[in-house]
Parts: sequence; C-alpha cells; structure tokens
Amino acid sequence: MATSSGKTSTPTPLASKRPLPKDPSSEVPSKKKSSAPPLSLSGHFVEGSIVRIAMENFLTYDICEVCPGPHLNMIIGANGTGKSSIVCAICLGLAGKPAFMGRADKVGFFVKRGCSKGMVEIELFRSSGNLIITREIDVAKNQSFWFINKKSTTQKVVEEQVAALNIQVGNLCQFLPQDKVGEFAKLSKIELLEATEKSIGPPEMHRYHCELKNFREKEKQLETSCKEKTEYLEKMVQRNERYKQDVERFYERKRHLDLIEMLEAKRPWVEYENVRQEYEEVKLARDRVKDEVRKLKDGQIPITRRIEEIEMQRHNLEAQIKAKATDIKETSQKCKQKQDVIERKDKHIEELQQALTVKQNAELDRQRRISNTRKMIEDLQNELRTTENCVNLQPQIDDITNDLRRVQDEKESCESEIIDKLKERETLEKEKKSVNDQIVQFDNLMNQKEDKLRQRYRDTYDAVLWLRNNRDKFKQRVYEPIMLMINMKDNKNAKYVENHIPPNDLRAFVFESQEDMEVFLKEVRDNKKLRVNAVIAPRSSYADRAPSRSLNELRQYGFFSYLRELFDAPAPVMSYLCSQYHIHEVPVGTERTRERIERVIQETRLKQMYTAEEKYVVKTSFYSNKVISSNTSLKVAQFLTVTVDLEQRRHLEEHLKEINRKLQAVESGLIALREKNKHLEHKDNELRQRKKELLERKNKKRQLEQKISSKLGSLKLMEQDACNLEEEERKANTKIKEINVQKAKLVTELTNLIKICTSLHIQKVDLILQNTTVISEKNKLESDYMAASSQLRVKEQHFIELDENRQRLLQKCKELMRRARQVCNLGAEQTVPQEYQTAFQDLPNTLDEIDALLTEERSRASCFTGLNPTVVEEYTKREEEIEQLTEELKIKKVELDKYRESISQVKERWLNPLKELVEKINEKFSNFFSSMQCAGEVDLHIENEEDYDKYGIRIRVKFRSSTQLHELTPHHQSGGERSVSTMLYLMALQELNRCPFRVVDEINQGMDPINERRVFEMVVNTACKENTSQYFFITPKLLQNLPYSEKMTVLFVYNGPHMLEPNRWNLKAFQRRRRRITFTQPSQ
Repeated sequence: MATSSGKTSTPTPLASKRPLPKDPSSEVPSKKKSSAPPLSLSGHFVEGSIVRIAMENFLTYDICEVCPGPHLNMIIGANGTGKSSIVCAICLGLAGKPAFMGRADKVGFFVKRGCSKGMVEIELFRSSGNLIITREIDVAKNQSFWFINKKSTTQKVVEEQVAALNIQVGNLCQFLPQDKVGEFAKLSKIELLEATEKSIGPPEMHRYHCELKNFREKEKQLETSCKEKTEYLEKMVQRNERYKQDVERFYERKRHLDLIEMLEAKRPWVEYENVRQEYEEVKLARDRVKDEVRKLKDGQIPITRRIEEIEMQRHNLEAQIKAKATDIKETSQKCKQKQDVIERKDKHIEELQQALTVKQNAELDRQRRISNTRKMIEDLQNELRTTENCVNLQPQIDDITNDLRRVQDEKESCESEIIDKLKERETLEKEKKSVNDQIVQFDNLMNQKEDKLRQRYRDTYDAVLWLRNNRDKFKQRVYEPIMLMINMKDNKNAKYVENHIPPNDLRAFVFESQEDMEVFLKEVRDNKKLRVNAVIAPRSSYADRAPSRSLNELRQYGFFSYLRELFDAPAPVMSYLCSQYHIHEVPVGTERTRERIERVIQETRLKQMYTAEEKYVVKTSFYSNKVISSNTSLKVAQFLTVTVDLEQRRHLEEHLKEINRKLQAVESGLIALREKNKHLEHKDNELRQRKKELLERKNKKRQLEQKISSKLGSLKLMEQDACNLEEEERKANTKIKEINVQKAKLVTELTNLIKICTSLHIQKVDLILQNTTVISEKNKLESDYMAASSQLRVKEQHFIELDENRQRLLQKCKELMRRARQVCNLGAEQTVPQEYQTAFQDLPNTLDEIDALLTEERSRASCFTGLNPTVVEEYTKREEEIEQLTEELKIKKVELDKYRESISQVKERWLNPLKELVEKINEKFSNFFSSMQCAGEVDLHIENEEDYDKYGIRIRVKFRSSTQLHELTPHHQSGGERSVSTMLYLMALQELNRCPFRVVDEINQGMDPINERRVFEMVVNTACKENTSQYFFITPKLLQNLPYSEKMTVLFVYNGPHMLEPNRWNLKAFQRRRRRITFTQPSQ
C-alpha cells in the first residue's frame, strides 16, 4: 500500500493484479521482459514512444509487464484494479515528481504495502537503440536508485535523457493523470499557452517566447532609465542656468572679502605698535613709584622701636595687676567660706524649731486617734449586743452544697455532650467541604467541556444556555449536545469516538419527542437565528443491543473493546449512536491489530474497525465483488478528552444532602444542649448566692468580736506611746543658744577679711591707671605707624598694579606680534614680505580708520546674501555631470534601439508561427465541436501587443444553441462539459504534437453517453492516423458498440480472487486454448 487510504489485495495472500490480453496486440505477460518492440511494429513507433512498462511491488502489483502499441492504447479495467497504477509508473519511471500525481508527496508511498523495495522500468523507443530507464525505490530511506540500460546513473542524467526525447510528464497537455483532470480547466490562458508551446510547438518557439519576455523586460528597464536620465539632465541644465548669476555675484563678493582679509592682516601690526608704546610709558611710571616705596619704609624704623619699649612696660604692669587680682580672689574666697558657715548655723537653728513643732503636732494627733478608737470600740460593742443569736445554719448549708454538686455534675455532662456535638459538626463540615471540593472539580471539568464548545461552536453553546433556562417548555427530557453527554472512561480513547462520530452530530441536541424538537428548532433557529443541530432518539432502544460477534472472538486479533464500552452516556443518546453509527458493532484494536490487518479483514468481515492510530473501512466492489479497504490516520481528540463521572457526581450530591441533614440534626441538638446548660448555669448561680448569704450570717458575730479585740490592742499601743513636750522644748532652746555663740565669733572674723579685701582693690585700681597711660601712648604711636603703613601700602599697591600692567602689556605685545605673524603666515625669525609692506602702504595707519573701512567692506560683502563657497564647486561639478549624462544617454538610446530591433526580429520568428499554430488548433478544435453540434474556438488572447508575458490561449465553447460562446473556466461549465472541452483540445493537439506520447486518465467519467461516444470516435480517428504520436486512454468503462481501429491496442486489467500466480502464467498456452475454442464453436 502506498498511501494511508490505499486498496488491499484480494483474499488470496499471494495473488497479484495482472492485465489479461484481448488479442495478440494487447497481450500483457507477467514475466516476459523484452528490450524492443516486435519487428513488425517497430517501424510505427516514434522517437520516445513507450515500448514496455515493467512494475515490481508497485502499488497494487506484485510483478507486471505492459507492452503498449504505437498508436492508441485503451487501458480498461474496473475501479481499483490498477489502471492508474500504470499511469503512476509512467510518471515516476520518467523522473516525474510524486506530488504531480496528486496521491502522495513521497516516492516510498508508491511501494506495495508490506514490501521494503519496489521497481519501475520504462523502455522507450529510439532508432539508435531503445532506452531502458529503471527506478528502484527504497521505502525505509524514501530514496530512488536510477539505472539506464542496466547501468547505475543519477536522476539528473535521466531527466536530461527524457527531456532530449521531448517527454514532459509535468505538462498537462501531454500527461493528464486522473487527479489532475480538473486542474486542466483551471489553467490560466498564459499557463495554457506555455503548456501548448512546450507540447506541440517547435523547440525554439518557447525559447523565442522566453527571449521576448526577457527582451521586453530589458526594453522597459531601458525606457525607464532613458526617461529618468533625460528628465534628470534637463533639471541639471535648468539648475546651472539658474545659478549662473549667483556665480558672478560670488566672484564680486570674493573681491570684497580679499580686501577685508588684507585689512585684517594689517590691523594686528597697528594694534601691536600702539600697545608697545603704552608698555614703555607704564614701565617708566613703575620705576618712579618704586623709589617712593623705599623712602616710606626707611621712615617707619624709629616708631617701631618706641612701640616695642612701651609694650615691655605694659607687660610688667599687667603682671602686677594680675597678682593683686589673685590676692583679692583668695580673700574673697575666705569671706565666702565664713558666710557659708554662718548660713549653716542659721539653718540648724531653724531645723531644731521645726522638729519641736512636729512633736507637738504628733501629740495632738495621738490624742485625737485615741478618742476616735474608743468611740469605735463602743459602737462595735453596741452592735454585738444588738446582734440576734444565730441558729444552727450548717444543715441548710450542707443541703445547698449537695444540690450545687448535683447541678455541677449535670452541667459537666451537658458540656461534654456539647463538645462531642461540636466535634461531630466539625467532622461533618470537613466532610462537606471535601465533597463540595470534589463536586467543584467535576464542575470545572464540565466547564472545560463547555468552554471548548463555546470556543468552537458559539451558537450551540448559546442554545445550551437557553435550554437550561427553558426546560419547562418541553414535554419530555431534552439532552444537551452529545459531546457534553458523553463521558469517556479513559481519556486516551477519546480519539476513536471523535473520529467515528461526525462533528455535526457531536454538537447535536437529542430529543425523545418530535414535537419537542420542532418547538426547540423554531425558537432557536428561527427566532434566535442560531445554527444548531438536533436529532431524535429511536423509539425502541438500541443501547443494550448485543454485538453480532462476541468480543472474546476478536481478542485474538488485538481488539480490546467495542466503541460503545469506551464511554458512558444517557440511554437515549447511546441508543441514537448505536442505531446511527453502530458503535456496538465497531471494535477497537491495538498496534497488534494493525500488524495483522490483512488477516483481520479477510477473516472477520468487519465493516469498520480501529487500530491504535488508524481507522479502517471495508467495502465490497460492485464490479468484481472484491473486498476493498481504506485506512485513514486518526485525528487528535479535541472535545472528549475531559472525563466527568456523572454517576460519581450524583453519589456525591446525595452524600452532600445526607451530610446537610446530619448537620441540621447536630445543630438542633446543640441548641437544646445549650439551653439546658444555660438553665443549669442559672440554677448553679442561685444556689451559690444562697450558700454565700448563709455563710455570711454564720460568720458575722465572730467577725465583730475580732474587730473589737483588734481595736482594743491598737488603743493600748497608742496610750503607751505618750511624749513629754516640756522636756523636748527645754532641750531645743539650749542647743539654739550654743549655736548663736558660735555664730557671733564667725561674724567678727568675716569683718576683718572684708577690710583686707578693700585694701587690695585700691592697690589694683592704681596699677590699672598706670597701665592705661602706657596703653594710650602706645596707641598713639601705633596710629602714626598705621598711617605711614597705609601710605606705604597704597604706594606698594600702585607699584604692583603698574608692574602687572607692564607684564600684561608685555604679554599682549608678544601675543599681538604672534597673531600678526600668524595672519601673514610668518615664522619667528621671518620679516614681513615685500608684498604685504606694499599693500599695507595703501591702507589706513590707525585702528579707527581700519575698523571703519572693515565695516564698510563687510557691509558690502554682506549684501551678497544666499551665497556659499560651494556654489562655484557645485556649478563646475554639475557642468561635468551634464556632459557625462549626455554621453550615457546616447549609449542607452543606442542599446534601446538594439533591443527594439532584436524584439522585432524575435517577435516575427515567434508570433507568426504561433498564430499559424493556434489557427491550426482552432480549426481542428472547431471541427471537433461542429461534429458534436456544438461550437468551440481557440484564439490567441492579447491584452497588449507589447506585453509578451500576458499572451495566452483562450478556449471558448458553447454546448447549447441558445447560448453564446463562453470562456472555459472551472466555474462556468459543468464537469462533463469541461471534460469534453479538455479532451477535444488535447485531440486538436494530437496531429500537431511533437511529443512522443500522451496520457489521459479517466477523462470520460463526467461525460454523458452521447458526448462520450462522440469523443471516443474522435480519439480513435485522430490517434490511429499515420505519423501520430502514441496515445494512452485510461477508462474504467466503455459504452457498447463503439467503433474500433486495427491500429488500436486494448489492454484489459483484471483482478480477482482466482488470478494465477505470476510464475504459472503461460501466454502461448492461453493463445492456443483461445484458438481451439474459436475453431470448435461453429461445429456446435
């Protein structure tokens, strides 16, 4: 098998498909390999005709050899027998591309299934010796190995040999395979002209056409280039004329600029001379100031010496003043110490007086507290006398204690039950959360399926939302799209279901009632304009029907399940799928099934089955009762990969309801227990309060007695703590007298110290007055010195300024000299050139006159606005460019004239023969259509006579007298009309064709019987003429009573379960048997 949807062989494993001969001219032996046609026919073959086609392990053939005739070869056989395999062998054997056949893009797919190598051999007639081309195909490497006359070669050499014989398997006018018949009508007029030129035109015609297109392209480029250069040249000339006046103004401006340059050259020399004279004047003034400074410095020396003497005297006086100040400080410190001692004595007296006052206040407070305590004791004794005698309260207290213990036990039991209930509620809530999480996961999976539905089929998704909100409008249950209802048991099996059920049914709603479906479609399709599908489930259920064959019987082939068992779905949905797609009858297998697929097809007679990655469909041929299978690769699943276990979800929802019921029961129990606990709490508080009151009554007398005893003890202690105020007052007065004596002694000592301190202050003031006199004299001398110094500084500053000015002028002179030499381009030792000296004599000699003249010349130069130094350069450059462009334009025009002359010559050699060729094609094409009572014509379509790449051949046909001629297109005519037009055009090319053979595969399939008969007659008459090329006509069926010619070769392709093996086929024995049958028939 070569493709993923190929044809399998008959039940006999070794059987091969071999065409059987009709007569000696159509014999197709299976083993014979001839290198040349029979001698009697070799003279009729044209160069490049096919003499022999041999195939081995190629598509449907094991080994087959075909020997076509030199004229018309009719290859006839039922569909699937291998007719088109011969066409594929011709194409691939002559170095054609696999994709051109429209079957597969890899050459390895053309090797028979199960074989590792295949071979195609084509023998072409050539007067110098036949050319045998062999192509061996390696499936594993997808490579071809080429041989010419049994010698290894390359594909390029083969292509060159084939092209030398004018064989073009890629030209639809020569080679028209079955899958390309429709493409002939799709050829554009330009493509049809190119194919016709290559097919029947002289070898040079297509070359001339290509040269014309190239010449025309060059001509366009040269025309464009000449036009652009001419326009550019005109612009350049106009621009130079426009700039001519600017150039003249530029030179006038240059004269002014030269004068300005000379003035600017002289100006630094004049400026240098002025500064040099100023420098000499400043130098003389600086020397005069220098002498004045020296004299002022000599007059300051005596003043400086006197100031130093007075400064020494001032230092001695300040030292004496400092010593007196130290003595005064020491005496003052002693005075302060005496004052501090006196103050401490005063403070001690005050403390003694305060201590006596505190003791007096404490005694008064003690007397008051004693009085208060006696009164309090008296009140407590009165209360104790008035208190009633207490009865025995202990039995009552014991009863309350027992009741309190019983209430506490009940309360603990109730609280324990509350804790148990809370734990139970917590457990149930956790379980509820877990179940809710699982349901959310299921809902998320369902949402994923709904999201896929919304993204791919938005109308269906909108209809699902409408259905969920309007279920009350339907009498019976309506099921959402099948893809939402199906739940895969294993995600990896989703691809089988999606490849088996078409997308239109996967998104279909399932109804149990016709009336409900009409209501739904009216609302959704008609009113909401949504594109949705709907189906009705069968009335009788198919969901539980058993398969015709037990799965156990099929397990030996690798089958593991039927499609129905791979998923769950509601019964009506499953019933519809079983009735419509027989999912209960379609088994699913593994890679093991694919490996033995031929045995599975032969032995199980299953109509549909799945392997790991492929789907197989088995049919029986209407012609030969042969079993034909096709296989397609499985597409990746898109919608059913999400699995939702609806039964488990239903169980979870029931479990959730049970949990909610238990939670309600627990909550009710908690409320009751809390009310009971609250009641017990209240009773406990009441009992505690009663017990407290009884205990307080029992303990009150004992408390009063204890308080009276405590107060009596306190009273005794206060009476014992008495104080003698008179004794304390006497002791305090004695101490105060002693302190006053000490204080008087200290006052006497303080008075003496104050006198000494006063004497020291007088001495210090006398020294300060002396020091002040000395400082006054010093200040006067310093003032005189400062005045002289100020005058000296002024002179020194003046000297510095003059010296700096001298240095500045010196540097300026040097700078001006350097700049002046730089302007004149002079070195350090060079003198001013004579030309500059001569020019400077005619110019002003002062800076003002030079500046005035500069200003005037600059003003004149500035009047020439819009000019720049590049104007003249551009003008000159443009003049040179104009001259160069003029020369180039002459060369281009000469080249353009040569191309036009070449075009004229090539056009005459190409167009006239082409018109004659098209006229001949049109004549034959029109005659063919006229013989069919139709009309047709072929003409050369020209949009623009100069656009040679737009030339094309236009075919116009008319099949009814009431219509006009219409151009042949893929859309205007029917399929049969296009086939007739294509066939007649190819027939019109037949007598004109220079190619060695032509192949047309099943072009009569779309024709009605009348047109088919007429076309067949034309094919026979045209292809069987002398000196015509070889013709292959492939068809699966023919009409009865068709005309045949002696020059025809009819090749029958047979296929069936009783075919002989290749090694048992004997052509001569078959011919003898046929002759015996022919001779014995009359006697009977």
